[in-house]
Amino acid sequence: MSEPVQTPQTFPTRIFSGIQPSGGLTLGNYLGALKRFVQKQDEGIETIYCLVDMHAITVWQDPAKLRQQTREAAAGFIAAGIDPVRSILFNQSQVSAHVELAWIFNTVARMGWMSRMTQFKDKAGKNSENVSLGLFAYPALMAADILAYKATHVPVGEDQKQHIELTRDIAAKFNNDYGVNFFPITEPVIEGAATRVMSLRDGTKKMSKSDPSDQSRINLTDDADTIAKKFRKAKTDSEPLPSALDGLKDRPDARNLVNIYAALADMTPQAVIAEYAGAQFGTFKPALADLAVAKLSPITTKMSDLMQDPAEIDRILGEGAARADAIARPIVDQVYDIIGMIRSRH
Repeated sequence: MSEPVQTPQTFPTRIFSGIQPSGGLTLGNYLGALKRFVQKQDEGIETIYCLVDMHAITVWQDPAKLRQQTREAAAGFIAAGIDPVRSILFNQSQVSAHVELAWIFNTVARMGWMSRMTQFKDKAGKNSENVSLGLFAYPALMAADILAYKATHVPVGEDQKQHIELTRDIAAKFNNDYGVNFFPITEPVIEGAATRVMSLRDGTKKMSKSDPSDQSRINLTDDADTIAKKFRKAKTDSEPLPSALDGLKDRPDARNLVNIYAALADMTPQAVIAEYAGAQFGTFKPALADLAVAKLSPITTKMSDLMQDPAEIDRILGEGAARADAIARPIVDQVYDIIGMIRSRH
């Protein structure tokens, strides 16, 4: 008699993503993450968004600054359009399931997998012997962030795609090792004209909170005059905009500004090129500055208003954490059962 065929477990669509609160939010965070987070929320999908403060401390953080930046990031999420009623918004350290599952995943992930993570190599540089163990192991914590909710989709930038592939490997190995179909094989969601926003001073480098030059980025706390000045001073070349997108192939600074315009205006880069073909940057950059101010100033104003009431931000994060824990705790408890841990049922 043949063995009965097991029906694979189906997983309801659930989105999880997060941002480190280790510095001010930038235009890169808005276009590469927050704007897409809001779109996913508005599609009616279950959405869970996390300020990953446990990831932030893989490098030393000033405690007072970390608290401030966590609240500021939460204010940025809400100001950008995340509704803490329709989505779950919380900070990672309030839900212990993340670090519990991360330890289990540390025993599933292989050293070779972790050693291949290019972001670790980039961040550690030649100093890999002196960085924290947490910085090396944090992709396992990222996998736990996602799989503690059995998230099926994760909106990420191109630079995080490798970590999602690692999450998939960990989920598949766990399922295989224990003969279960417990974790989904999560899909990365990489879409939009500006999933990777580059520096305004160097179009070959990602826009970063940690860049020493404030002129390299647009901060979500910048006022309208500052935003306009930064775009007008953004690095470009002397050529006009081409008539076809291929003409931007070897022009990283120009391509970056076109992508930013497209993402802010909800256009394709091709449509921007069609509108501004032949235009000099003396015409294009002021138009981009005006568009950015129109889109970002309301967010900056609302963030500032929200930051006047830190207790309310803390309340929102606490409520979100309770809702997140209600999902993650039963999942992690089931993991303990699967791997053979004795757990009190009190």
